[in-house]
Amino acid sequence: MTDHSELTGPRVAILAYDGLCTFEFGVAQEAFGLARPEMGKNWYRCQTVAVEQGPLRAAGGLRFTTDVGLDQLQQADLIVVPGWRGIDAPVPDPLIEALRQASKRGARIMSLCSGITVLAASGLLDGRRATTHWRYADAIATRYPAISLDPDVLYIDEGEVLTAAGSAAGIDLCLHVIRRDFGTKAANSVARRLVVPPHRDGGQAQFIERPVARDGETGRLGPLIDWVQSNLDRPLALAELANRAGMSERTLQRRIQEMTGQSIGDWLIGLKVSHACHLLADQKNAPLEAIAAASGFGSAATMRHHFRARLATSPGAYRRRFAGLR
Repeated sequence: MTDHSELTGPRVAILAYDGLCTFEFGVAQEAFGLARPEMGKNWYRCQTVAVEQGPLRAAGGLRFTTDVGLDQLQQADLIVVPGWRGIDAPVPDPLIEALRQASKRGARIMSLCSGITVLAASGLLDGRRATTHWRYADAIATRYPAISLDPDVLYIDEGEVLTAAGSAAGIDLCLHVIRRDFGTKAANSVARRLVVPPHRDGGQAQFIERPVARDGETGRLGPLIDWVQSNLDRPLALAELANRAGMSERTLQRRIQEMTGQSIGDWLIGLKVSHACHLLADQKNAPLEAIAAASGFGSAATMRHHFRARLATSPGAYRRRFAGLR
């Protein structure tokens, strides 16, 4: 168990319950509960909070206990619901009440995958945008029509309430929260230890029809992808990209669609938005026009348009949230 006695950062409570989803719990524990002395004393103070008295069961035949109960939620700055034991399983009234009280106090509450069930039952998502695993979308939308559900994205940040889609999207949301709290450098450091990409846009599609490329396909496109990422500041015509890939334009478009689930245009915009996010966080004094030019948008107005469409925020707001927090 990690010793948090000397830490002074945000208090994180990760819920544990009978029937615990171990992958989602592990994601949250890895992101917020692992000892990270390189982050200093202001790093997260993390506890596992039992929803009910133990011993409790977890997926995979595990049994566990924890000494901390729901009363500790009133001390938490961030509460993580790592999945739920079943999309149709009822949520205990004491948990609902504890989450409502924590929310009134100003705590942030986030769900991973089927954990949306708990937030929805608590009424904390009424009138808000939210997401969950695409398998659960219809059931949640039918049962909780007051939620503006978007099952086509990886995660949604509504400020006080955050939701993630399928299991791996929980990693993206945890990194997003770390980036929000401690900045890009800290999030990148955690991502490196997790051996995952440091930033996947929350608006990215969560389901790709054929996510695994054909043999040799990724290798053939790899040099092109590397070149594109190094040349986002210049015009990127389809004809030039196809020529560099040694493919016809139609074949390249099909390969990108198969590999990413996006059209080549949407794929390029996503790369530009991601690059602009990195520059906004790292170059806090650079003019927005310079960021837009370096990211291939041409103008700050065009960059603003795509930030609104992709991230539901502006470049300026993104910079205020993430720049200078390290």
